Amino acid sequence: MFERIMIPTDGSKFAARSKDVALEIAKRFNSTVVAVHIIDDKLIYPFEVLEEEGKSLLNNVREDSEKMDLTVEEVLIVGSPIHDMEKIVKKTNSDLVVIGTHGKTGLEKLIMGSVAESALKTVKVPVLLVK
Repeated sequence: MFERIMIPTDGSKFAARSKDVALEIAKRFNSTVVAVHIIDDKLIYPFEVLEEEGKSLLNNVREDSEKMDLTVEEVLIVGSPIHDMEKIVKKTNSDLVVIGTHGKTGLEKLIMGSVAESALKTVKVPVLLVK
């Protein structure tokens, strides 16, 4: 049913929960996991710091996926988490996105995180929100 499951991660507790749910789904359907971290191009931290954080987050998904004997691909890009999600879904041929309802954006959105909301509006494949 789902051949390629995209898991965007930002290191938040919501992303960790969504990763766990996504991996269970991937195991059930023998899906490939597509772990994604987008380095926000608006952040002012040194790039090397942001890149290392991204690699570490993706490595975490890889390790958990491999423990479950799942195939995993990693995508680390610089861009806009809000605007680039649909492009990444298309380029990776993902057919399900599992994303946390909130991320590390603080109080930007109180009801639902802006990245999750944008994914619901723009992504053309099913999107599973995890609280």
